Order: sequence, then C-alpha cells, then structure tokens
Amino acid sequence: MRVFKFGGASVKDAAAVKNVAEILQNYKGERLVIVVSAMGKMTNALERVVDAYYRKTGEAQARLEEVKQAHYAIMSALFESGDPVFDAVNDTLVEIEWVLEDEPEESYDYIYDQIVSIGEFVSTRIVSAYLNKVGLPTTWLDARDVILTDNTYRAAKIEWSATEKNAARVVSPLLEKGFVMTQGFVGGTSENFTTTLGREGSDFTAAIFSYCLNAESMSVWKDVPGILTANPRIFKNVTKIDRLSYREAIEMTYYGAKVIHPKTIKPLQNKNIPMYVKSFVEPAGAGTLINSDTGQDYPPIIVVETEQILLNIATRNFSFVAEDNLSVIFAALAKHQLKVNMMQNTAISFSVCLTNRPDRIAALLEDLNADFNISKEDNLELITVRHYKKEVLEKLKTNKLILLEAYIRGTVQMVVKDLPEVERIN
Repeated sequence: MRVFKFGGASVKDAAAVKNVAEILQNYKGERLVIVVSAMGKMTNALERVVDAYYRKTGEAQARLEEVKQAHYAIMSALFESGDPVFDAVNDTLVEIEWVLEDEPEESYDYIYDQIVSIGEFVSTRIVSAYLNKVGLPTTWLDARDVILTDNTYRAAKIEWSATEKNAARVVSPLLEKGFVMTQGFVGGTSENFTTTLGREGSDFTAAIFSYCLNAESMSVWKDVPGILTANPRIFKNVTKIDRLSYREAIEMTYYGAKVIHPKTIKPLQNKNIPMYVKSFVEPAGAGTLINSDTGQDYPPIIVVETEQILLNIATRNFSFVAEDNLSVIFAALAKHQLKVNMMQNTAISFSVCLTNRPDRIAALLEDLNADFNISKEDNLELITVRHYKKEVLEKLKTNKLILLEAYIRGTVQMVVKDLPEVERIN
C-alpha cells in the first residue's frame, strides 16, 4: 500500500485533473490512498471569504461566488450537465453559506478552519468523481473520520493513538475496493468541529496516513522534478538533489524550504517509510528519494523566506535578558502561534525574526509592550544556506544589508534587506 499526495497546482484546472488521472492509470489495481489539496489558489480565495466575513466588509458573498464559479468552470469541462458531482459540490459549498448567514461570534481561527477547509472537500469531490468516470474505482473518504485532533484551530495537534485506530478500522476495508481519496490539511475534533493542520499541511496529512497504515512508500507530486538546491523562481542554475536523508530534509523544511511541510518527515522516519518527491509534469522522472541514508555530501542548499519581520525586544530597566525575561517572551510567542525563524540576544536585548503575520504580531506587541521596549523592521528576507561555501555567501550578500547573521555547524542564516541602488555623480 502506498500514499500519494497531489497539491493544488496539480489539480488547478480541468487539464490538470485529467493529467492526474493519466498518472494514476499507471497504478490501476494497486492499493493507493490519494491525498488531494484545494484546487489551484482556492485556499487563498477562501481566506478572502473569511477576512470579508470576519471584518464585516460586506464582500463575503461576492468572494464566495468567485470560488463557486471557479469550481463550476472546472466541473463543466470534466462532466456532462446533470452529473451527480454538481449536487455533491453544491451541498458542500452550502456549508459556507450557513456560516455566512450569522454574525461572526467565534474566534477568527475557528471560523477560518470551518470555511477554508471546504476547498479540500470540494476538490476531492471533483477529482474522485472524475477518476470513477475514467474507470479508476475510487472511494471518497472524509479525512475527519480518520484524523482526530485537539482544538488548536489552524495548527491542530494530532491525537495519534485514536487516529491510528481509525485508519485501521475505516481505511483498510476501503482499499480492497480500489483507490481511496481524501483531503489534505484537515482533521476533526472529538466534538465534530473541523480543524486544519497548518498552511500547506497536505504533505503532513499524507505522512499521517502513511504512518498509520504502514505504507510501503509515500510520494508527493510537485511541479518541479524533485527537491532542488534552491527555488528556481529566484535563482538560476539550480540542480536536483537525487537523495536526501531524513535529517537533511527536516533541517531544510525547518529553515523554510517550501517543497515539503515541516511536520511531514518525522512520522515517516519513525517507521522508516521512504518518501519520493516527483514531478506531475514529467511523471516518469526519478524525482528525489528521502530515506535514512546519511552517507553522502550535499551541495550548498539555499532557502529564502520572504515577508519577514525583525523585532528587537529590550528590557525597560536595563536588566539582563536572562531566563525570566526570555520565559515571558517565549510564552507570548507560543500564545500567538508565532514560529521563531531566527533569534539572537545581547545582555539587555533579544532579536527575533518572524514571518510577518500582522494580526498576530500586533497582539504579541500588545502583550509585551508593558515590560519591554520594542522596535521592528519589516519587508525583510531570511536567507539560510546549508553546506555553505564562501563564494556562495558573497554572491548572496551582494546589494544586501545584513541585519542579523549566525553561523551554526555548516549552516548560515542572514536576515537581510535590499540596499537602494546608488549611482556615482561624476
């Protein structure tokens, strides 16, 4: 039994859905769990619905209509009118209508999970219906019937024991009938509320199913040939890495590499399940294998995180930033679910680089302002280089102002901002 995960880009339109079906024709008759994300940029579109609803801008219904029309266009290209999938999708989207009928009273994060998760349910309804249409028997599965979580909305924690029992009870019998398709990114609480596992969490979902079902392997299908030494949208002359150890993959994702969700590797490593990163554009390619192999050297690997903010947090009374003050700062960071991307402290100040999430940053500053002087700088980049070489670092520093820099056992991190271009006056 294997687990495949297809992200939003792989099902962004009708042609992409057909391409996924062509890939899966090569695995007809196999025992596959297929995890599918929301289509294209639908998660972003549904986030706009949430923002409009929560902030009472009056645009929520219009934003929802855009989501509906995008899905209807895809279905119209894949199915004849009157196909049952239209009713199934309508019944799913009406769940958002029910939320929008009332005034927002719950927390933003709770509302987010109830609305944004619908993208995955609609996507899997469409893709599973199309697979059945082209002769690939597929059972649609509600991931909430398997993945049990706590009530931490937008960053739910897995109840592993219950989830593993659910997988054996629910999924194993379905695999005897053909493919099983389910949603990435979502889970459910014991009170039957929907939760999400964190942005881009579909990889993690696939790892959860792989772990719970003792999969032979897990494959993530991307629009790149495998894991690359840098983002090809930013850098030229990047190369594919054929093999990675679990450890190296965890390091890369921790530092912000977007090709795999950070929580994906640990469940696989626990049961020594190999993971492949393959291309849905060139599915015959070997891709990148991630396993326990540690016997190789790696080239420099560059990870760039944009939309960063640097906070300098200093004590008001010139007391040392020691354990007592740090405990207050980290408690506030945890409270507002802000991940530390880089940090450094001096005697009386603490600098921390975070991904700029304005609402959460504002709440953090409100909590800390009473005890600390805080300055901030935004519109920054965090550049991490694994297995760095001097010449690579020099190129990366060109026309950059280094605000924070750290060297840690073969890894360099730099918080940088662009320097303005200047011309010499002759």
